[in-house]
Amino acid sequence: MCNIYSLTKGQAAIRELTGAMTDDTGNLPPLPGIFPDYAAPIVRNQTGGRELMMARWGMPSPAFALKGRVSDSGVTNIRNTASPHWRRWFGVEHRCIVPFTSFSENEHLTDSTKPPVWFALDETRPLACFAGIWTRWSSVRKVKEGETTNDVFGFLTTEPNREVGAIHPKAMPVILRTRNEIDLWMTAPASEALQLQRPLPDDALLIVARGQKHDAGGLAE
Repeated sequence: MCNIYSLTKGQAAIRELTGAMTDDTGNLPPLPGIFPDYAAPIVRNQTGGRELMMARWGMPSPAFALKGRVSDSGVTNIRNTASPHWRRWFGVEHRCIVPFTSFSENEHLTDSTKPPVWFALDETRPLACFAGIWTRWSSVRKVKEGETTNDVFGFLTTEPNREVGAIHPKAMPVILRTRNEIDLWMTAPASEALQLQRPLPDDALLIVARGQKHDAGGLAE
């Protein structure tokens, strides 16, 4: 499961790639380490066009996962798109794209350590997007906060390609590399859009960093 990712490109690059018409993120700094429940930029469909805005990472958990729990920090990665819990959010009004420059998977070593390994499209860490969903939800995400209402998001995962599978054989995020793929995810009927839930081709990713909780690559760009 991808539970850390990085975004080190600026708002202008995000708007250009995604076609966002409005930007409500304010002065967005580089985000070299985005963790579950952090606020991060997403692009969603709105009446006036696509909107770049901030949301908390973690969709509402299914009811069975909340038994005996008093808080719900959310589900970051979504695999089972046939589940009724997730199907309600696959209309275009709840689809989003999540910009990133690199993402991390933990490598399970023989000494029982699990250091992070960072993947990007190439050494320059170009901008790409995860295929995501979002909703507005009231819940107790942290007991100390009590009940709050938040815009929240998660992104789809799929089988890993060769590079990710060598580190994490169970899954990789669904990655959109082009404007055409982004437009398809954001506008097509769900049956067509969900065909994008597939691994990247082998050799489409590089390991760009190891053993650190943030990927600072590209911060000077």
